[in-house]
Amino acid sequence: MENSTTVTEFILMGLSDLPAVRFSLFAAFLLIYLVTVVGNGTILLAVGVDPHLHNPMYFFLTNLSLLDIFCPTATVPKMLENLLSENNVISFVGCILQLYFLVALAGTEVFLLAVMAYDRYVAICNPLQYTVIMSKKLCLQMVAGTWTTGFLNSLLHTVLTFILPYCKSNTVNQYYCDIPPVLALSCASTYLAEMVVLIVGGIFGVGAFLVTLVSYIYIISTILRIRSAEGKRKAFSTCASHLLVVCLFYGTTIFTYIRPSSSHHPDQDRLVSLLYGVITPMLNPLIYSLRNKEVKGALKRITGGLNPLHSLFQSPVFTFKALRGLGLLQKRP
Repeated sequence: MENSTTVTEFILMGLSDLPAVRFSLFAAFLLIYLVTVVGNGTILLAVGVDPHLHNPMYFFLTNLSLLDIFCPTATVPKMLENLLSENNVISFVGCILQLYFLVALAGTEVFLLAVMAYDRYVAICNPLQYTVIMSKKLCLQMVAGTWTTGFLNSLLHTVLTFILPYCKSNTVNQYYCDIPPVLALSCASTYLAEMVVLIVGGIFGVGAFLVTLVSYIYIISTILRIRSAEGKRKAFSTCASHLLVVCLFYGTTIFTYIRPSSSHHPDQDRLVSLLYGVITPMLNPLIYSLRNKEVKGALKRITGGLNPLHSLFQSPVFTFKALRGLGLLQKRP
C-alpha cells in the first residue's frame, strides 16, 4: 500500500485459521447470538405487552435490551460470514459504518447505565417522590439524551479516525473494525485521535461512572439504615443485578479503550472484546431481567402459564453447558 488512495478495503484478523476450529466457533457464536436476540427480545415483548411493567425502571430496561441486540449485531454477522467463507475482507465504507455503530452503541450504554443507577437511587432513597421525579417526560428526555450523546460522540471519533491516511497495511488486528486497531494502521501521527479518545471518552466515561458511583453510595447508605432484614434483602436484590451489569461493562470497556495503543496485545484484546461485545449482551437478560419476579410473572401471563423461554433462560447453567459442549469451556479434570 503506497498511499491512502489505494486502501479500499481492510482485512479483519480471524479468530482461527484451522477449519475444524472455525466451524466450532461458528456454531458457538451463532448459538450465543441467537440466545442474545431471543433473550433480549423476550424482555421487549414482556415489557411491551404487560401494563404491570410500564414504569421507568422497565422503560430503561427495554432500551438496554435494544442495545444488547444492536451491539452484537454490528459485529457478529460479519464474523460468522468470515468464519464460514474464510474471506476476512471488509470494505472501507463497511469498516467505517461498523466502527461508527459499535462505538455509538457502546457509548449509549455507558450513559444508559448511569441513568438506570439514578433511577434506582430515586426509587430507594426517595420512594414517596419517585413518580413525581421520574415523570414520563423526564424519562423520555434522559433516554433521548443517552442515544443522541452516544451517536454524536461516535461521529467525532469516527471522523478523526478515518481522515487519517492509511498506507502501512490494511490488516486490522481484530475481528471487527475498532478505533485502536484501525489507528495502528495509519501512516500519519495518531496523537490527536488517541488524545480525543482519552479526553472525551474519559470525561463522558468518568462522568457517567461518577453518577453511578454516587447513586450507589446513597443507595447503600439508605439500605443500611433499614431496620428490617427482609427490607434490606429486597432493596439489595433490586440493585445487585444492575451492579453486576455495570461491573462487567465498565471493566471490559475500560480495559479495551482507556489505554494507549502501545499497550494493546492482539490476543488479549480479542478475548476482552468477545467478552464485552458478545458474551455480556447475552448475560444481561439472565442476570438482570429474566431472573426478575415481575418479568417472569409477565412472561407467564403472556403464555398462559406455559413459559418455555423462562425454562430455557432462567439459569446460566444452560449457557455454561452449551459452551462446554462446543468445546469453548474445558471440563474440570
